[in-house]
Amino acid sequence: MAFTLEPGASAPDFSLPATDGRTYSLADFSGAPALVIFFTCNHCPYVTGSDEMTRRSVERFADAGVRFVGINSNSANTYAEDSFEGMVQRMQEHQFPWLYLHDASQQVALAYGALRTPHFYVFDAGLRLIYTGRAIDNPRQGEASTQFDLDQALEEHLAGSPVSRPQTNPIGCNVKWDGRDAHWMPPEACDLV
Repeated sequence: MAFTLEPGASAPDFSLPATDGRTYSLADFSGAPALVIFFTCNHCPYVTGSDEMTRRSVERFADAGVRFVGINSNSANTYAEDSFEGMVQRMQEHQFPWLYLHDASQQVALAYGALRTPHFYVFDAGLRLIYTGRAIDNPRQGEASTQFDLDQALEEHLAGSPVSRPQTNPIGCNVKWDGRDAHWMPPEACDLV
């Protein structure tokens, strides 16, 4: 079995606290024509370099009802900046237009097979995976990107077409697993394409 969810897989459920003080589960996003779940964090330069591009995608597809949920699964024991308190501060500072959830146990990252920060997953209205991978081709310098894989997947899906490229390799820092070296990845993790 692949480490990362493959297209056609169902979204694993979760119940996670968010920076807005609420706890969210998958059921809170039912009814959306598309749900984008992305694994992110507070410190990674690939995240901070692409957050404004992600903001543009959220704003672009808001009127179509697409929901965006960021999940931080990084261990604060590896990077103190990735603490829940750091998440709250970051959201207050930047006012990102997505929910920001904390996966302290890292069980959700394992269930989804998150490889990097950022790593995007797009689910259809039935919560089946239709795209996984990167949002853009240059997340460290988002403004220099020339390929917009996440937007393309959403455009195709909302137009009623199958996603032409359902998998790409996420580009970013590896997820920081608790009790492991900062660069460790699970042995079964591998490139998606």
